[in-house]
Amino acid sequence: MAGGKSPKRSRKRSLGRPFALLWAAFAVSAFGTRLAFDAFPLVAILALDAGPAQVSLLAAAGGLVGALLAVPLGPWIEFRRKRPVMVATDLLRCAALLTVPAAYALGLLTFGQLLVVAVVTGAADLAFRAAAGACLKDLVAPEQLLVANGRFEATSWTTTMLGPPLGGALVGMFGPVVTVVADAVSYLLSALGIRAIGSDETPPRRAAKPTGDGSAGRLSARELLAGWQYVLAHPALRVLFVNTALVSGLIMAVSPLLAVLMLGRLGFAPWQYGLAFALPCVGGLIGSRLAGRLVERAGQRRVLLVAGTLRAVWLPGLALVGPGPGGLVLVVAVELALITCMGVFNPVFATYRLEQVPADRTARVLSAWSVTSKITVALLTGLWGLLADLVGTRTAIALAALLALATPALLALATPALLPWRPRPPRPASPAHPAEDAGSRAL
Repeated sequence: MAGGKSPKRSRKRSLGRPFALLWAAFAVSAFGTRLAFDAFPLVAILALDAGPAQVSLLAAAGGLVGALLAVPLGPWIEFRRKRPVMVATDLLRCAALLTVPAAYALGLLTFGQLLVVAVVTGAADLAFRAAAGACLKDLVAPEQLLVANGRFEATSWTTTMLGPPLGGALVGMFGPVVTVVADAVSYLLSALGIRAIGSDETPPRRAAKPTGDGSAGRLSARELLAGWQYVLAHPALRVLFVNTALVSGLIMAVSPLLAVLMLGRLGFAPWQYGLAFALPCVGGLIGSRLAGRLVERAGQRRVLLVAGTLRAVWLPGLALVGPGPGGLVLVVAVELALITCMGVFNPVFATYRLEQVPADRTARVLSAWSVTSKITVALLTGLWGLLADLVGTRTAIALAALLALATPALLALATPALLPWRPRPPRPASPAHPAEDAGSRAL
């Protein structure tokens, strides 16, 4: 019996050299990004004496404008080879980021430059994600997608756990722009890794368009919206689309409020705050390792529904955080449970989404999804900041948590599409037409 299982296990673990290069490129760039976590706000504060309004503008405008600029990129990427696009966006991010330390060294750095670089890197990041999803689908077999996404998820949580503390130490030793340089170098290394995969990529196909109207080289409004149209027409993806955007937005909206609560009113030290969010990332590793086994036992769609529901039930605990060691333990416990559920849900969800989207629409769907998520996060973060000013930080966290508790109702709407509880019974054979029945069996 053991001998019969080993070939399946080895096939799961060996995804080939092209995937290994893509994975290494992802790991390097993800670690660079986590080293530079909140690098722009730090540079704005430490080098430019920026105030709260400017820092908030930098965070919100960079994400929003970058997302809007990325809207036409999904359809444009769809009909081009994905690996050159990924290399180009990596190099663009590297070049844009390197202008920051260069201007800083020359004493020419301005807030406007930081804002432009944030917009450019934000748009390039969304374009890279859209191309990377299509590239992954081209590189690995369908049955290997969950294993691949699980490895990306584990890598993401590992870099999240290690990167910010190390980045903070580097800033303390070498100044505010050192992590920006590290992030830029990580994109260069990522581009080299993706370039090493080679050029044996499935050529993209584009449906024939009428000619003679002068629009052959332009994207139509229908093509721009094709990603959203496909998602909204799909019964399960439509609900998951709204659910994931709302849950992610609420989680991210709570994050700055919790920082204000812990570092201000409750008097936690910065290292304690960092520890409260670094330790729970172990849950992401645990969840990503469990995802494949849970799918084997319970099925992909049941795992999506259960893990997706459990993501939403932990946020109310953050509204109860108090001072001292007990409060710190509570934050760690809540975040650990939340991140473990995310570690299970994310790779299963990413795999299901890729399986449901045809190859000629993957980039557009992923781009539409990322743009919507980015805009939702920015809007909810800004809205909850205003809400906190009106009703208080703890109350605003509690309201976000209550709204999060309502999101599983959306997943309940997806249940008929995800879990067809009452499969259609087979049609009984008609005794009056034996020849027709025999023909049907032959077909």
